[in-house]
Amino acid sequence: MKNILKYTIIAASTIFTFSCGEDYLEKTPSEVLTTAQIGDAASRNPAVIAGTMNGIYALMFEVETGGTTGADDFGHKGYDIFADMLSSDVALSVSTYGWYRASITEFQCTEDFTFTDNYQVWRYYYRIIRSANTVIDALGGNDVTPELDENKYIMGQAKAIRAHSYFYLAQYFQKTYNPTEEILPLYDDLLDQNGPKVPASEIYALIESDLTAAISLLNGFTRSAKSQINQDVAKGILAYVYGAMGRDSDVKTLTSQVISTGAYPIMNEEEVLGGFNDVNTPGWMWGVDLTSDNEISLHSWWGQMDYFSYSYAGYGDSKAIDSDLYALIPADDVRKEQFESDPAAGNQYLQPLNKFYEAARVPRGSSTTITSDLIYMRIAEMYILNAEAAAKTSDEATAKSSLKALVSKRVPDASYIDALTGQALLNEIYLQSRIELWGEGKTYLAMKRNKRTIKRGDNHLSFVGEEISYDDERMTFEIPEAEILYNPFISTQND
Repeated sequence: MKNILKYTIIAASTIFTFSCGEDYLEKTPSEVLTTAQIGDAASRNPAVIAGTMNGIYALMFEVETGGTTGADDFGHKGYDIFADMLSSDVALSVSTYGWYRASITEFQCTEDFTFTDNYQVWRYYYRIIRSANTVIDALGGNDVTPELDENKYIMGQAKAIRAHSYFYLAQYFQKTYNPTEEILPLYDDLLDQNGPKVPASEIYALIESDLTAAISLLNGFTRSAKSQINQDVAKGILAYVYGAMGRDSDVKTLTSQVISTGAYPIMNEEEVLGGFNDVNTPGWMWGVDLTSDNEISLHSWWGQMDYFSYSYAGYGDSKAIDSDLYALIPADDVRKEQFESDPAAGNQYLQPLNKFYEAARVPRGSSTTITSDLIYMRIAEMYILNAEAAAKTSDEATAKSSLKALVSKRVPDASYIDALTGQALLNEIYLQSRIELWGEGKTYLAMKRNKRTIKRGDNHLSFVGEEISYDDERMTFEIPEAEILYNPFISTQND
């Protein structure tokens, strides 16, 4: 049954903007409740603050949360597309309407701070952070553990989503993890307004603190919908964070804990070819159940990626798997079937016609309203992270075991993994992450985490055959012009 994300008038009070101008700094707008009022109400009725938290989850897929009216401005999954295209595993193979072409696939935004894409990424994640701070402040602040279990769980979710947003900002605005480099302003309560960039060590310290607190606070929490962050999801986010920091032993521990719950089976062959459109798929750890009530249409992840939705992909902006990556998928691998293999298919060639599709499978959509669900995290990611971390810590037996657990469900015979060792094993894990998670926004993270270089295949519209390194200037966003103009600390630091 569909779980409709509803949020109250109080939840709407969390939809603050943040930084980049005076309208971002109004602390107590007259039309909304204060955090003190929300907190007082929540101490008696946790449903009050729960509505506010649901509002934050809704922001994750709302249009225009990046401050624009563009067809690429629709929350977290929008920036998954940015990342997949920057890392080049997703190719813009046909461009009719121009979305992503110049700014992302030709790297213009990552070389020019005046491009709106920089602003969108910055504004969206800081908006989530601002909203999370609203919840945390209402529940007593960073150092408080609420008395009611219901409020503990909400505090844990708020800290986890704040950490998630800071992690993505750190990934998008820093080439590689360098703890001494000043990268972002840090705001951990509603009293913070404009502030200077602080070292990455401070950003990551808050991320780690938030997630370890969330893991503790969410102990015993049974969520009512997969849109909510539970303890396993918080551990999964922290595993990604530790991976970026090079703390591989910690990655291995956390991912082993999630895998060992047995709560999330690896997607089987039928599910792998089943459209990735149902949040109830057992292997999905975190996602959102979209319904017609959410009023999602063309300006959405599905509206950009899926030929079988009412979409740009259906009408002339084709997103395809990089041709070189496709060539690396074995012929007997079920994931090869996820993509259109016939060059005679024209614009549909190498599109993910059998990976992502609206359930009715009507070309260009059976309706203008999107009800296909969104995926944020699945258990396959934990197996890949576990294998990678184990290999990096010389635990090759565990690395092979975790990798085989996944690959054996994709090919008839995964025994070839037994013979891999050293760099060959790491290379195979990295390749499997690119194949398994194609189009899900994770390749960019893997590329940076593993310090890799990718060569663009011949179905890209630009920079064909060019090798692009994880630390290339074009792989990270620029602090946006508006932030430099309106934040005096940033403008001074950028002089």
